[in-house]
Amino acid sequence: MYLVWKFFALGFSALVPLVNPLGSAFVFLGLVGLAPIEVYRSLARKIAINTIVFMVVIALIGSSLLSFFGISLPIMQVSGGIVIAMIGWSLLNQQDSAPSAEKTAAAQPAVTEPEIASLKGKAFYPFTFPITAGPGCLVVMLTLSVHAKQPVLTQTLLAYTSPLVAALLPSASL
Repeated sequence: MYLVWKFFALGFSALVPLVNPLGSAFVFLGLVGLAPIEVYRSLARKIAINTIVFMVVIALIGSSLLSFFGISLPIMQVSGGIVIAMIGWSLLNQQDSAPSAEKTAAAQPAVTEPEIASLKGKAFYPFTFPITAGPGCLVVMLTLSVHAKQPVLTQTLLAYTSPLVAALLPSASL
């Protein structure tokens, strides 16, 4: 039972700040713009499902991919940290842009049907990866899946299942 709680706590505490459901909602709103509530709901549902599937696939085949390409886990962790640091640094140092005339207009037109179809096509890239589940989530799931290998098969299954359940919670809150 300790193993289950250990991997659940590690997964949940590492994934919640990376997925950041509240922060992702504001980014999502800024990218989508004004749209009917049904569009927001269907896109959020697709993004949540895509995020869950993405994390499950990474957890199940991630360590095999690393060993296939001969990449060690510490190298993956360092490179993931560098990517996150670069993204954060570029966000801190970007120039403030003045809002365009169409965004400052009092009555902004709603999203049209072709734009809705275009948004649904972007449900995985860029909305799921890298905006919702970016390189940090990838490295966390890889780390947990590599460390989940235990001497007993039932312990290994429990150790794999716990971070997957932990990944469901922030993903489902999208």
